[in-house]
Amino acid sequence: MIKQIFRHLKSLTSKLKSLSFKQGVRSYSFLLTPILAIVLFTAAMGLILWTLNYQDKNQQQYTLYRESAFAKQRILLRFSANEDAILELSREISNSSSQMQYSRSFLTLSTKLIQDNPEILQLRWIDRNQNRLATIPNAPANQEWTDRKEVKFNLDQELNGIYSEASETNKAVYGRMIRLDVHKNDQVSLDRQYVFWHVTPVIQNGHVTGGIAALYSGKRILQHMVPSELNGLYRFAFLDSAGKELVASNPKRTSTRSLEHSISIEKTPIPLNLHVSTYPPPTNLTYRTLLWLVIGLSSFVLWSLWSVWKQTRQRYAIQRDLQIETNFRRAMEESITIGMRAHDMQGVITYVNPAFCEMTGWSKHELIGMAPPFPFWPNELVPELTKKMTIALKGNSPKAGFEAVLQKKGGGKINSRTFVSPLIDEKGKQTGWISSIVDISEPIKARQELALAQERFTTVLESLDAAVSVISLQSSQLLFANKYYRENFGNTTQAHLELAGNEINPDDMGALNIDSVDGFVGLPASALTPTQSDFREIQIYQSKLWYEVRRRYISWVDGHLAQLIIATDITARKKAEDQTRDQEEKLQFSSRLTTMGEMASSLAHELNQPLAAITNYCTGIANRLKGSQQLDLEKDILPAIEKATNQAHRAGTIIQRIRGFVKRSQPQSKVVDIHTIVADSVGLAEIEAQRYGVQISTSFADDLPKVFLDPILIQQVLVNLLKNAIDAIKMLNHVNHGSKLIALKVDIDESLSPTMLRIRVIDQGPGIPEESLQRLYEPFFSTKQDGMGMGLNICRSIIESHHGRLWAENNAPQKDQSNSGCTFTILLPLGK
Repeated sequence: MIKQIFRHLKSLTSKLKSLSFKQGVRSYSFLLTPILAIVLFTAAMGLILWTLNYQDKNQQQYTLYRESAFAKQRILLRFSANEDAILELSREISNSSSQMQYSRSFLTLSTKLIQDNPEILQLRWIDRNQNRLATIPNAPANQEWTDRKEVKFNLDQELNGIYSEASETNKAVYGRMIRLDVHKNDQVSLDRQYVFWHVTPVIQNGHVTGGIAALYSGKRILQHMVPSELNGLYRFAFLDSAGKELVASNPKRTSTRSLEHSISIEKTPIPLNLHVSTYPPPTNLTYRTLLWLVIGLSSFVLWSLWSVWKQTRQRYAIQRDLQIETNFRRAMEESITIGMRAHDMQGVITYVNPAFCEMTGWSKHELIGMAPPFPFWPNELVPELTKKMTIALKGNSPKAGFEAVLQKKGGGKINSRTFVSPLIDEKGKQTGWISSIVDISEPIKARQELALAQERFTTVLESLDAAVSVISLQSSQLLFANKYYRENFGNTTQAHLELAGNEINPDDMGALNIDSVDGFVGLPASALTPTQSDFREIQIYQSKLWYEVRRRYISWVDGHLAQLIIATDITARKKAEDQTRDQEEKLQFSSRLTTMGEMASSLAHELNQPLAAITNYCTGIANRLKGSQQLDLEKDILPAIEKATNQAHRAGTIIQRIRGFVKRSQPQSKVVDIHTIVADSVGLAEIEAQRYGVQISTSFADDLPKVFLDPILIQQVLVNLLKNAIDAIKMLNHVNHGSKLIALKVDIDESLSPTMLRIRVIDQGPGIPEESLQRLYEPFFSTKQDGMGMGLNICRSIIESHHGRLWAENNAPQKDQSNSGCTFTILLPLGK
């Protein structure tokens, strides 16, 4: 094959010598004019498109400057409005006869100011000694965040300096932006990370008697002072004098293609830079359309040019064929990675290709004409290589070739394998020898690296804290086991089968090995099992240990099907899960006891009524029996006994419901009627509701199916939600808010797929503040002053354990008092 290629290349060379290449160039000169026209057209359209794009960017830059100035103006106007409001508040305090009696009015005005200006985190009224007279907002149920040790020192130190400056100048003073240490994962704390003070002195009779300090949040300034329409188009950030970003309206940074502009806000002692950057602009449809139009027109012109060229290609068939053959020879010589070297009968080199020149580092002109021994032979191997060369020139070279070491001109060495064949000319006469030299340095290196990789892989497997084993599905032979498996289970397949769940019978595996025939031959491993790999948890009976087992069917090195298992000891994790489950059950039980404890006075009052009635009836019967000699049992005695019996049944029902609610038992789901659970829950909650004049109404959709759940846990959730609703409306004035009514509605939510059981608890209370809706289910967060903050957290955990959902929403915006109140919605699956 090599000799035929060489003869073919020599014949092509002789053809090229007889061909005038200039005629071929001239024959294609007619293509230069349309090509030049295409280039000029493309350049002109590209210039037009660049101009349009440049104008569009200038327009975007101008819009950015204008919007930045508008945002700065809005921020400064908002600061001025806040300054006027705080100054008016200080004047009200100054004009009052007694500042200490002005505390209630201060709280009212300050609360309204903070509600209207979310960027103000806190307002303080301090006296001339910088003692707090009032703080808005005030959190009596827990420690104010500004009083925490890591925050208080920085805030007080900054406030002292600003107040001193305000007292000296009798003017309102802004402080510098300071950084507080907060929790990065807390979204509320991030609002407090960068803050600054604004102090307005309170002047009475020409003397500074105190001050009003407003604590601003840097992040909230960007969120609430900047118009919302601009926040959706741009990313706003405050930079310090060094250009470092302090706080941003959006934590995600814009891309490098975004336009940016900075403008100074001269309010704080060290001016802040308002940095505005654009989000990635929408696609420029006009620009894209023109671009594709240019591409389309250029393609059309090229297609027209190709059509013209196609019509004339017959005239240049010979030139084209010769050019192709020439390109083929050049491409083969330059791209082949096997070195080619030709010798005459005496061993002198007559031809080398570029690959051989690259191997040795010698140029083609240097190599042609060399005779053995060659300079690319290592000195120490010259005798050996001379002997091999002599054998090859005699035609006795082995068919498998012979290995040799070649020395590069720069000093490096490569391993090679040389194949020698006779070179025959067109007359059939041998004119020399042609050798093909293959560089085998990389395969040798790859074999060495493969051996090292296998050693490293084996070391890793032996060091794993997991059992790794492989067994053959034909012979049930243990093919591989790492150190952990051998130390804990030995060298048998029994442990492997136990970890696999004893799904494989050793007798069945032996039957597949009859006559050494592979029953699964020809099938891929993925076709022999439903999944590539699976996961399960197995407990070994003898050791009582739990293992996390991953199984996979693989094709072993001999082509037979095998099973791989990786088993990790998870006994400690299983024990921790059991302990966690026990703690959750105890917490749920404690929550039920707490609910009953909070309702203790109402329960006692409810039980006292039937017991008092029983006492009165029994006393009346005894008096009649003592004072009258002739009694009619049916008229005088039996009615009183029946009434006392009814009251005893009433008291017994209350006690039975309480006992069932607080009874400590293991969670147990079963198919129950939702009507019964709702009736028991309402029965318990009505005891508390009647005490405050609250009515509870229930409504059920028709044909409600039975559901699979734990009745005690669901009853706990409903009682907790009803009690919260009672607490929300029990102190309201029914004249202004209508009747004190709680509605409990049960129906099917058909908007979901699959459909779910929906339970809604609707009250007519004041609703829940928007900022508290997202935190209702956080542990230890409560909107009540005496709340523990665990009830709703437990309720959500119970509902989610039933694969359901629990959420709350206000019936209307808090400003709309015509339809106030809140709705808690529970969704529970209908199936198991």
